Amino acid sequence: MRDDGAEWVATDLGFLLHKNPGRGQVFEQSYGVAHVLYPEADEERCTAALLLEIDPVRLVRGKNRGTTEFSLGQYVNDRPYAASSLMSVAISTVFKSALHGKCEQRPELAATALPLRIELPAVPCRGGAETVERMFAPLGWEVRATPIPLDPAFPEWGESHYVRLELSGMMRVADALSHLYVLLPVLDGSKHYWLAADEIDKLLRAGSGWLVGHPERAWITRRYLARKNSLVRTALARLAEIDDTTPESLDAIDETVTDEDDSATTESGELSGGTTVAAADDRAASEVAADAEEPAPPSLAVTRRAAVVRALHEVDARRVLDLGCGEGALLRQLLADKAFSEIVGVDVSMRALRITQRRLRLDRAPERVAKRITLRQGALTYSDAGLRGFDAAVLMEVIEHVDPPRLGALEQAVFGSAAPGSVIVTTPNGEYNALFETLPAGSFRHPDHRFEWSRAEFEAWARRVAEKYWYLVRFEPVGPQDPALGSPTQLAVFEKRGEKGAA
Repeated sequence: MRDDGAEWVATDLGFLLHKNPGRGQVFEQSYGVAHVLYPEADEERCTAALLLEIDPVRLVRGKNRGTTEFSLGQYVNDRPYAASSLMSVAISTVFKSALHGKCEQRPELAATALPLRIELPAVPCRGGAETVERMFAPLGWEVRATPIPLDPAFPEWGESHYVRLELSGMMRVADALSHLYVLLPVLDGSKHYWLAADEIDKLLRAGSGWLVGHPERAWITRRYLARKNSLVRTALARLAEIDDTTPESLDAIDETVTDEDDSATTESGELSGGTTVAAADDRAASEVAADAEEPAPPSLAVTRRAAVVRALHEVDARRVLDLGCGEGALLRQLLADKAFSEIVGVDVSMRALRITQRRLRLDRAPERVAKRITLRQGALTYSDAGLRGFDAAVLMEVIEHVDPPRLGALEQAVFGSAAPGSVIVTTPNGEYNALFETLPAGSFRHPDHRFEWSRAEFEAWARRVAEKYWYLVRFEPVGPQDPALGSPTQLAVFEKRGEKGAA
C-alpha cells in the first residue's frame, strides 16, 4: 500500500518483482505450475498473488516404489493447499531477482522499506500460532496467526495444525521474500527434495543480515536442514563464525518452541515423516556411535577464543578491554577466569550489549562477579578517555568489519588514544577460504566483512601500526594449518616497547 507523500506508487511493486501487473504469467516447476497474477493494481494499492498448481504425480515421479517412502500419502496430501517448501522453491525461482534485491530500473526502491502485507491462507505449523509469532515477530513483522479448525461444522473437533498467516510491516521486498523462503519450510518441518551440502549456502545467503541475530536461529537451522546432523553441525559452525560465538552456545538456545513433529507418533508407530520409531532410534544410535568413534574437534570460534585468552595470560594482563565484544562470547570466558580483575566490553550495538547482559546473567550475578565487568556502548573509530590505562585490549574478528578508509581512525582510537600495554588482534586469513568447500569462490565468510586479508597483507598492516604507535608485534596461527594456505585465523600480539618487549 502507498504511503502519503511517497515517491512511488503501489504498482511499482511490479518493478521489484519483475512481473508486469498488467498480465498474468505462468512458470513451469518440477512439481507443477506457478502463476503470478495481480488481483488489484492501482496507485494506492497493489496485490501480487503467487498461486501454485501441484501435480501429485509429477511431485513423486522418479521415486522407486520399493522404497519405504512410497505410500498413498505421497499422492494424497496437503501440498496443493498449504504453503510449504514448494512455495519456498517457487519464491526462489519465480522471484529470483527480487529475492536477491536486484532491480535495475528502480534500484533505490529495492533498497527502500515499504508498507507490506503478506497473506497466506494455510501454513502448516504443529507448534501453532505461538511458534509462528516467535519466527516472524523478531524480524519486525506484526503477526496475526489464526488457527484453522479441523472442520468449522464441528468445532468440538478442535484446531488443525494449520494457521492463516497475515504479516504486516515496513520491510524491503527482498527481506520479506527471504523471510518466507527460509521460514515456510521451517514451520512445515518437511522438505520435498533431497538435501545436500549446498543447502547450507542457500540458508546462509537467504538468511544474511537476519538469521544470525534471530533468537531461534538454532531451531530454524535444524528444521531448515531437516535435522540432518552433519549439515546442521556445519551450518551452526558457520553461523558461529559469523556471530563470533560457538555452535555449542547456539545449541543451548532455549528451544521451548513446540515441535510436535519431533516426538508425536501415529497409532501405527510412525513419525510424521513416515519413518518408524525403531528406525529413527537405530539411525540416531548409529550417529551417536559414529560421533563416539571420531570426536569432533573444537570449532574455530572455540579455538580462537582459547588463543586470545592464552595470549592475554602471556602478556600478564589483568585489566582487559574487549573491543567489539558483540554478544559476549569472549566476555563469558574472561569472566570465568579469575586472573582478570577488570573486564570492559565495548560495542556500538545496544542490542548486542543487552543480549550480552542477559547471557551473562549480570542482573543475578553475585556482587563480587558483577563488579569485575562493565558494558559500555561506543564506536571504535572514536577516542574514549574512559578506555585508557588498561593492560590489554582485544580486537577479535573486528577489523574486517571496518571500511578500509576508517581503519586509520580505529588505529588512532585504540593504539594512539587508549594505548593499552598490549593489543591482541585476530582476523580471517583470506587465503584459507579456498579450503571451505561450501564457501563460493571469491566470497567472504560474513556478508558484513569489508575485506579478508592474506597473511602478507595482515602482517604489513600490523607492522606499520606497530611502528607508528611504538609497539612490537608478533604473529601466531590459529586453527588447523595448511602447508600452502596457512591457518583459518591469524593473530597478532602487539606489546608496548620498553615494557614487556616482544620477540
